[in-house]
Amino acid sequence: MARPSRPIGSATRGTTNPNRLRRMDRWIAATHAPALRRSADPVAVDLGYGAAPWTAVELLGRLRTVRADAEVVGIEIDPARVAAAKPYERDGLSFAHGGFEVPLPGGTGRRALLIRAANVLRQYDEGEVAAVWARLCGRLAPDGLLVEGTCDEIGRRHVWVALGPEGPRTLTFAARLGSLGTPSDLAERLPKALIHRNVPGEAVHAFLRDFDRAWAGFAPYGALSARQRWMRCADALRGDWPVVDGPGRWRQGELTVRWDALAPGG
Repeated sequence: MARPSRPIGSATRGTTNPNRLRRMDRWIAATHAPALRRSADPVAVDLGYGAAPWTAVELLGRLRTVRADAEVVGIEIDPARVAAAKPYERDGLSFAHGGFEVPLPGGTGRRALLIRAANVLRQYDEGEVAAVWARLCGRLAPDGLLVEGTCDEIGRRHVWVALGPEGPRTLTFAARLGSLGTPSDLAERLPKALIHRNVPGEAVHAFLRDFDRAWAGFAPYGALSARQRWMRCADALRGDWPVVDGPGRWRQGELTVRWDALAPGG
């Protein structure tokens, strides 16, 4: 299939900071490690990395703690950003001009083991998200992973969707717990598919309501640490919600729930 003459999508604001995506990267390196280790072509894409290449540089370092020959391709729709990133290229790290078609060096038959699209879809309409997800999932290897979500400017609060080639699987909430007032503070970082769904009658609203109630109920554990309070909440939520991770991830300030339980209209 011929590659489109113009990249698909539009430029983001380009805002980026060092270590902004560290929580997302940490989760990827832990949960996607088995696929990384067995892959014959461990190539990851940092899609829409922004005005500076820090997130792509950091992603390579974190993936190489799992797989020493991991490769990262930073893709940007703004050619000036690609030109500015070129001096940072090195073994395993390259930058390319493109968009949602996800051009990879080595030909159109190559598929990404990982596509990370952080803070990319915020500017799009909610109705456009499903088509973008489908296009990106179509560029994944059979055991590939798409991670799409948003975070604040310094990486304290994240919410992301993990998708396989078949579509969305899970939704993860992650925070620097010492900065968290209530779990529903994370609502402002919901990905585009959910940001307008935090209203009565929607599943994500009910989940955040229950999370806040648990947070209030376990307030005495805050005297020990915010981590202990978060972990107690996560354990309690398992009674009513399909939480798919456990204490090892909760200690990191994370909580992952099956997507179909929180999807719009769920």
